[in-house]
Amino acid sequence: MTPFCLLLLLSAALTSVTTASTAYPSILVTDSTTDCGLSGGDENPIPVRREVYGNGKIFDISHRYTADMPSWESKDGIGQFLWLPKSMKNGSLANNSEMKLPTHTGTHLDAPGHVIDRYFDAGFDVDTLDLEVLNGLALLIDVPRDNNITAEVMDSLKIPKGVRRVLFRTLNTDRRLMFQKEFDTSYVGFMKDGAEWLVKNTDIKLVGIDYLSVAAFDDLIPSHLAFLEGRDIILVEGLKLDDIQPGIYSMHSHQMMYSPSNDDSKGFMS
Repeated sequence: MTPFCLLLLLSAALTSVTTASTAYPSILVTDSTTDCGLSGGDENPIPVRREVYGNGKIFDISHRYTADMPSWESKDGIGQFLWLPKSMKNGSLANNSEMKLPTHTGTHLDAPGHVIDRYFDAGFDVDTLDLEVLNGLALLIDVPRDNNITAEVMDSLKIPKGVRRVLFRTLNTDRRLMFQKEFDTSYVGFMKDGAEWLVKNTDIKLVGIDYLSVAAFDDLIPSHLAFLEGRDIILVEGLKLDDIQPGIYSMHSHQMMYSPSNDDSKGFMS
């Protein structure tokens, strides 16, 4: 059970989600981080896509959806995910989009039912997660780059007691794995003993990481189970943590939910 997109803002801290697709050929996507609003004049306005706001005080740490972004165990990215079935150019009164993509895509959350079937059957979707945990002070830290996150690594990080939200920046960011189309099983994540150490020895209730899974590929389910069994830790996956200094930030999240029965929960964080 995961939502299919997440918007997180870090202010001096997490995102609005913007999409770029051939479904909107008239829109020019830019990566400007300085201008606000529109450029190009009233006749030909050009929207500005930004990831940094307030002169470097607010950072968007959610990934923009593109056809070439990685998808779980896919060599071809997510492919076309956005359509425009109703278009003003074709005589419709308004432009209406249609989107279809895997829920475990981009910046997203894991709900308890993602890997624990009895929680899935009981309805523990993302709308059962605590929004208070998803908003508040968060610590962004750099993880040693030479291995996965084990109990030894966790102990070496010396995360103070009382810290409730930690965003782990790893070799995944250095390798820019979230910007590569083909899924890479060599990404850095938690091993089971690292997850168990965090649960037993810290006050952390939100764990964020910079690829599509918080758990290392070789310890996928055991690590998830260690985190999610107690239903009090929220996993945030696929974060965009490039060029942000380690430190304490205020994390802001907003959520809309669709929680169907017998399916993954879907939603937006903004």
